[in-house]
Amino acid sequence: MGYVFLGIALALNATANVLLKLGAADVGSLAGPSLIGRLVTNYYLLAGLALFALNVVFYVLALTRLNLSIAYPIMMAGGVAIIIAASILLLQETLTIRQLIGLSLLIVGIVLVADRSIA
Repeated sequence: MGYVFLGIALALNATANVLLKLGAADVGSLAGPSLIGRLVTNYYLLAGLALFALNVVFYVLALTRLNLSIAYPIMMAGGVAIIIAASILLLQETLTIRQLIGLSLLIVGIVLVADRSIA
């Protein structure tokens, strides 16, 4: 069940990051008196922040069942992998060959950290 909670936390974290990116496009200049108004009425930002909070709840639930030495690397590297995929698919961002190699190494690292059958 710990991995289920961790997977939910990962999905929430990645979705929150994509929403923040979408919201950032609507913020505009950081100068001016209307900045606070633009931030508190930006529904992408508000939804992203809410999902970050929910992410913490599921991550804590995962930590009640998984070792931190397993959960944290999966959370960080898995988050990077999911966010890169979402950036490509949803935001039409591109990757260099070097970034693709790095992503491949991250995925291999996640498998090695999560796989308990390797002694």
